[in-house]
Amino acid sequence: MSETSEMIRKTFKEGDDVRDAGLTAPEDVKRYDDIVYGGNEKWQVLDVYRPKEKEGELLPVIVSVHGGAWVYGDKERYQYYCMSLAQRGFAVVNFTYRLAPEFKFPAPLEDTNLVFTWLLAHAKEYGFDTEHVFGVGDSAGAHILGLYTAICTNPEYAKHYAFKVPQGFVPTAVALNCGKYELTDADLDEQTRKLMEDLLPEGGSEKELELITVTNHVTENYPPVFLMTAVEDFLKEQAPLMVEKLTACEVSFLYRVYGDKKNRLKHVFHCDMRLADAKLCNDEECSFFRSMIPVAE
Repeated sequence: MSETSEMIRKTFKEGDDVRDAGLTAPEDVKRYDDIVYGGNEKWQVLDVYRPKEKEGELLPVIVSVHGGAWVYGDKERYQYYCMSLAQRGFAVVNFTYRLAPEFKFPAPLEDTNLVFTWLLAHAKEYGFDTEHVFGVGDSAGAHILGLYTAICTNPEYAKHYAFKVPQGFVPTAVALNCGKYELTDADLDEQTRKLMEDLLPEGGSEKELELITVTNHVTENYPPVFLMTAVEDFLKEQAPLMVEKLTACEVSFLYRVYGDKKNRLKHVFHCDMRLADAKLCNDEECSFFRSMIPVAE
């Protein structure tokens, strides 16, 4: 493992510990914890959260792909954020995936596919409305979700991977938050280059970087996107690149930049359950998802 990955694991954990200190599970959410979705009981586990008031109802589903620079994070770090989404009327799947450098790319994509496959297979058991399956991802999680959505909608791109997505499956819509969408050798900073060495089998060859650049693989078949960043998000220059590609492909999207000159919101601010701006962002994303669900007559 590079010193960069070790540093990220240490500093990100310290920040998350402060962010989540004192938080507890809300009483109005029912949890199903530590469900194994693959062959690795340490890494391939997930939780399901549902609002208790919706007991017995089929609910639209949100799958959360956590961030962490491809080398950090798990479902525990995203439980409060994901339970807050469940409080908004969704069933939520919150999962841990295999990280670099212990596991090389495309491990996180393989695990994401396993989770969506698991969701479709267990829909009756957990009350999932499989006609309305959404995804949220932030930072590296937005990158992973962005690539996975491309695999679901671009057959030529899907040929690069050994795994197969469930037949006919495409997320109804996705929310890409503070994400990384383009990786080219010319603009990689030293930290990202070290992360690519830990993530990619060839250490970040030109061919590999082309393969994992989301904007290279978006087509007109991509589903609607809620795309957001923040005024002090260190990846904020990435969102306009995705805007340009979605616009060129005539994909429906809603683009938001949160914060202003006085309110200097940072990277993945929406995961801080104490922030009013997080509530606003998460309300708007869930409203975007609900707009994709026909109102019953």
